[in-house]
Amino acid sequence: MTPTHPTPADPARAAADLLVGHWQRGEHLDALPEACRPRTLDEGRAVQGLWAEVVGDRIAGWKIAATSTAGQAHIAVSGPLAGPVFARRVHGDGATMDLTHNGMKVAECEVVFGIGRTLAPRAVPYARAEVLAAVAAVHPGIEVPDSRFRAFERAGEAQLIADCACCNEMLVGAAVPIDAQDPRLAALPALRVQARTCDGRTPAGLGSNVLGDPVEALVWLVNELASTGRTLAAGQWVTTGACVPPIPVLPGQSVEADFGWIGRIGARFV
Repeated sequence: MTPTHPTPADPARAAADLLVGHWQRGEHLDALPEACRPRTLDEGRAVQGLWAEVVGDRIAGWKIAATSTAGQAHIAVSGPLAGPVFARRVHGDGATMDLTHNGMKVAECEVVFGIGRTLAPRAVPYARAEVLAAVAAVHPGIEVPDSRFRAFERAGEAQLIADCACCNEMLVGAAVPIDAQDPRLAALPALRVQARTCDGRTPAGLGSNVLGDPVEALVWLVNELASTGRTLAAGQWVTTGACVPPIPVLPGQSVEADFGWIGRIGARFV
């Protein structure tokens, strides 16, 4: 049972301090204290918006969680969730990931879009063509998420947004430069992503597992940020969610993901 605390002067900052502290120490909690627990999506975003200041790090990119109906049902949310990924937790191909304090212990194979043009907040939603015009490259990616909540499946949307949509570690592979007219972008729903693990598993998936199309997931993320006063900046990237169902991993294992024309990327787990 979560203990009660006096209401802090700034509940959002109190929640951010608590979540970031647990993230940095690799600790987990049952729920935020009632006195600083966000109850609405906007309250969750207010907490999320303080993470960069509390962490003392820049936002390298943005992630989308729960991009499939199965994923949404698993964590009991009504739609996808957006969250920042911080520079100190971004790695390249072949990196070794420490699972010691990771409660989720999964690897997620994801299409990553590198952003070459800033997309600022505005009231009118960005169209698909405008979003694609801002894309400079695509990358293969592997996300290694984690939540600060032990039972993240029951934390609820507001707390999960406050928790930066389970942000943690991210591997981003080599860039494949691209422009808005490249026909391969339209074919992303049919992109087959093949993973291989050191214990012989070969899970696979399609680009269509991500909101039907990774580009549509990107458009959703852009408009989620823009409509809530946040900026997707040039030089940042967006990882669009798991094309392959999350792959359980344990120390001593490795995962390699083949994204076809986008390239390959691998991770080791200890």
